[in-house]
Amino acid sequence: MSVIHDILASAPGVTEWSFLALCLLSFFTSAVSAAFGLGGGAALVAVMASTMPPLAIIPVHAVVQVGSNFFRATMMWRNILFRWMPTFVIGTLIGAAVGGQIVFALPKYLLQGIIGIFVLYAVWGPKMKAMEPSRIRFAVVGAVASFATMFAGATGPLIAPFIKASTTDRMMTVATHAAFMSWQHGVKILAFGFLGFAFGPYVPLMGLMILFGVIGTWSGKFILNWMAESVFRRGFNLVLTVLALRLLFEAGTEVIG
Repeated sequence: MSVIHDILASAPGVTEWSFLALCLLSFFTSAVSAAFGLGGGAALVAVMASTMPPLAIIPVHAVVQVGSNFFRATMMWRNILFRWMPTFVIGTLIGAAVGGQIVFALPKYLLQGIIGIFVLYAVWGPKMKAMEPSRIRFAVVGAVASFATMFAGATGPLIAPFIKASTTDRMMTVATHAAFMSWQHGVKILAFGFLGFAFGPYVPLMGLMILFGVIGTWSGKFILNWMAESVFRRGFNLVLTVLALRLLFEAGTEVIG
């Protein structure tokens, strides 16, 4: 039991109950992303923003998302559209380098506010209309999304319209989106490493969240068979909205206080 206690208490600033909750949430959010191609990352980062030290939220989230997206991309690698990937990666490198220069200067309430607003926009805002795919446009999308993800964490909804416009079927869309997000989160991990973030103390938490995420990715299609898709989407949007409003409330309280 002492070993289990040591593992649960290993992540700085994370309570034992929060440790367990994040592992279980990684399972369910990965199942959601496996079924819809996106959405789980936004839910996960919204909860992490309320349960973890502010400077650890985005880098730890990036590691967990690499595990989930890479596993999904590996399972569906035959469906990945590689045509736009090189320029997207170049744009991602540029965006992460620029965003990394200012992310550590953000106070906790501002980070919570950014994430809360982003989640609300992703759920209720007007859907982006993607232009005709091109290498230059995917480079720009990569740069903008990578810059944003240094602060908001889950920018899958920003990339998804462009992926959808360039793919021909749902399998290709989900697989390509997973591959692109693997690159984006991977570059983000490198950026935070160069900026001096200490990943070591969070290795047990990240490892278990990745494990639960892999199981969730594999199990996603079976879990979602239990309820109608329309019911699930409404419930999921409601949960995201509540989480986002909670973040904005916490941010506002800290500013006023």
